[in-house]
Amino acid sequence: MAQDFSRRGFMLKGILGGASVTLGLPILDAMLNENGTAFAATLGGAPLPVRFGTWFWGCGMIPARFEPKSDGANYDLPPQLAPIEPVRQHVSVLTGFDVMLDGKGNLPHISGNTAARTGAPADTWQAIEGPTFDMLIADQIGGGSYFRSLELSADGNPRTSHSFRNGSSMNATIPSAAELYQRIFGPDFRDPNAASFTPDPKFIVRRSVLSGVSEQRAALLARVGSADRARLDQYFTSVREMEGKLALQLQKPPPAEACVRPDAPAPLRASADLTDFETRKANHKLMAELLAMALACNQTRAFNMNFSTAASDLRTAGDTTGYHQTTHEELIDRSVGYQRVVDSFAVRNMEAWAEFVAAMAAIREGDGSLLDNMLIVAHSDVSYAKNHDVAGIPVMLAGRAGGKVKPGLHVRGAGEPITRVGLTAQQLMGVPVDSWGTDAMRTNRPINEIIA
Repeated sequence: MAQDFSRRGFMLKGILGGASVTLGLPILDAMLNENGTAFAATLGGAPLPVRFGTWFWGCGMIPARFEPKSDGANYDLPPQLAPIEPVRQHVSVLTGFDVMLDGKGNLPHISGNTAARTGAPADTWQAIEGPTFDMLIADQIGGGSYFRSLELSADGNPRTSHSFRNGSSMNATIPSAAELYQRIFGPDFRDPNAASFTPDPKFIVRRSVLSGVSEQRAALLARVGSADRARLDQYFTSVREMEGKLALQLQKPPPAEACVRPDAPAPLRASADLTDFETRKANHKLMAELLAMALACNQTRAFNMNFSTAASDLRTAGDTTGYHQTTHEELIDRSVGYQRVVDSFAVRNMEAWAEFVAAMAAIREGDGSLLDNMLIVAHSDVSYAKNHDVAGIPVMLAGRAGGKVKPGLHVRGAGEPITRVGLTAQQLMGVPVDSWGTDAMRTNRPINEIIA
């Protein structure tokens, strides 16, 4: 039986500085019946910040058309990698890193994602037991920026996300360039290069609500079940993050030489079809450029960009059959030995990835570029598009992570666990972790080939 909590009365109350404070709570399992229905870079010589992000595309590739034949530097570019030629010097390609299912079935579009992101394959996102590695990194490097992390989806759907605190706590995404602009450069934006700074009076009266209800908060956490504890933990973290944002509004931000407030983008037409490849790419490119400037302006140091869903809905204009459906239905052309239409979709995914990398490299920062001061991990949910295999899921890295990474390499995993990628990223970003993953996926071996 659920505990007898009323939603209206379920809040924390306390005293802070002689004044009463009240903190409302999210809906918890304990409130419901058994059916769940009742109720910075600076100009003064300080080091430039190092950022981290992920970039995701769905439905993988065709290995023979994607995987380089040569290893190390100056790797060859098979047809599906040809679009990255302009940014190849910034990009490392990692092939042959596998998901070990440990006896679990391969649930297409989920097993590969959960393994790459959490270190353990799960049959559903709800079965995730821990945070995705991007959250661990954001927790490590996100302090001091207005947004701990930005989650973005170029497909217009705020639920296209592969970033989770746990199975019940997905990080919803910003689904459009117009919304991203307002979030970053709207009324609360503080120009770090402005000559003067005056705190907004509306923020001066704010105080830490969590500090005022600390005893009640501890008592509440002791009373509820594990699912509610996880939900409350995320909620309190969000409140503390918002309090941090309010505190930052009272301080003059450090200068950021690469920061220039961009013009607001024109909103997409109401009839715009984001399943069309060209429309999606245009929206994605605009979001990438806004994100790059948000990073340059120290609004965030961590992000997740989703170009498409796992079971990719992308299609060619005028065609009703999308990428995912095509991977299942298109026959292999025996004259060439592969699915021609699937191949074209895979190539265009890499066009979008190359544009994203180029947007980060285009902003000059210090003696190099914004991209030099970040690490981006790009990956898909499957390897071979036709059969949705999770052996050899394609991964690419971009950036130098402030000089910690050697870019422009092809590294062959030879069947080793894909968790080596997540472990490497965490260690490069300063997360204190010696090993990562569970069971057969557990590893203590970073990818030393790419470490400077």
